[in-house]
Amino acid sequence: MYKKVNVNKMFIFLCLMLPVLVFSQGYVQQVGTAGNVNWTQQTITCTGYGGANPNLPLAAQRAGAIRAAKVDALRNLLETINGVNISSETTVENHLMVNDVIHTRVEGILRGFQIKDTKYMSTGDVEVDVEVSLTGQLLNTLLPNNFGGGTLTTGGQLLCPTCGQPWPEGRAVPAGVSLVQASDAAEPTTAVYTGLIVDARGLGCRPAMAPKLVDENGKEVYGSKFVSREYATDIGMVGYEKDISRAKINERVADNPLIVKGIKTSGPNKTDLVIGNTDALKIHNAAQNMNFLQHCKVMYILD
Repeated sequence: MYKKVNVNKMFIFLCLMLPVLVFSQGYVQQVGTAGNVNWTQQTITCTGYGGANPNLPLAAQRAGAIRAAKVDALRNLLETINGVNISSETTVENHLMVNDVIHTRVEGILRGFQIKDTKYMSTGDVEVDVEVSLTGQLLNTLLPNNFGGGTLTTGGQLLCPTCGQPWPEGRAVPAGVSLVQASDAAEPTTAVYTGLIVDARGLGCRPAMAPKLVDENGKEVYGSKFVSREYATDIGMVGYEKDISRAKINERVADNPLIVKGIKTSGPNKTDLVIGNTDALKIHNAAQNMNFLQHCKVMYILD
């Protein structure tokens, strides 16, 4: 009777915890049948299978099955990364097809996968769960190099982001630098925002490594022009979530994120978002107080 009560308690506990465990996974995108990308945690996970050769000694069978499982896992990682969107126009597969050097680099990075779990079957077969970080080396290899050069549109005179003085007319803007505009033609915001959340639920938006946020006129509000490539490589340009409540407390944008609503998607891959012109102006005004755009403190909420 004592054991039965404990089993019942354990069952109730698992039922209560299961939604929490699923909820904590964040935004996970299944890519084909090979694996998935967790865009909240910025990881790629796959499973590899290896069969045992019955013609070999028992010890050799297991070693061979492990090697085969690792080879299968690498193949699945390559298939998964190929299906990931870099931008609204380009997938990783398209990019690798025209650049053999980058293809070789990506394959080398994937070979350094971490084995998260190994299962040994009674048949002698082996199953390995592997993981690779999307950030760091992969993003550094796949992201475009032309970052920076954007200007915060707030309606005023162009200013140097460091000293606050007017930018000399005709002077080129260095790569990685985003000029700001003095708010003499638009009402500046008094709120201090620590990040940006764009609610894109119901729009069919898809995740990407280098998405853009544009206004109703197609002008870039957020994207590579306003981002530090160093931050983009380290944490990704955008964090993705399915739940806005969890996004609000995510360290990426906490403690007081500005929240705007997307209007529609843009581009063939449906990874770019369109927002209203008023919201676009509000974002750039807010970014003057805390440069959350340059530091990639941006999250999208997807279905």
